Amino acid sequence: MRSRFHVAALALASSLLLGACSHHFGPGIADLPASQGWQPLPIGSWVLNDGLEARSMVFCPRESCTRQGFAAVIALEGEQASDMEKALSESPASLGRAFAQLAAAKATERRKAQRRLKKKPDAKPEARSATDVARIDSDDAKGVLVTIRSLDTAGREAVTAILYGREADRLVVALGVSDTAEAARRDAQAAWRSR
Repeated sequence: MRSRFHVAALALASSLLLGACSHHFGPGIADLPASQGWQPLPIGSWVLNDGLEARSMVFCPRESCTRQGFAAVIALEGEQASDMEKALSESPASLGRAFAQLAAAKATERRKAQRRLKKKPDAKPEARSATDVARIDSDDAKGVLVTIRSLDTAGREAVTAILYGREADRLVVALGVSDTAEAARRDAQAAWRSR
């Protein structure tokens, strides 16, 4: 009798721990199930910014998927929500330029560091990628498709589909990232439906 009690207590403790861990990983995305290789990512302590809520994040690694991908649903509130909505609605191309400026700033810092060390700085590199931005609005969400194409390798690209809309005082954003526009849109739409 005594050993049965320990087994029951151990089973109860294990189920509570598993339940706590499953919440830590978020609910996943119904249309992107684990049976197809999609793995939920831990979101319990992922976001530390006030006003930003990670609702679900899933990743399909190369080992278990024919096409690697990432999808997520986040919600923003307050000033972050307003700033993000303004950037996505009014000037989505500025997001692509911001990423390009960030890369250029890092390259400039590397050249400055090389000069300080009295090394010949690397030549300013030519652009190795191009960014295209297109609207993909639908009846229930506004959207943006951002494609970054390699200028060195034909056919090599990364695509992010972003769907967004208001939910009371929050801005909900669904993301899909893949190597083709079709897959990125499909994954973003699956994330949007799960919001």
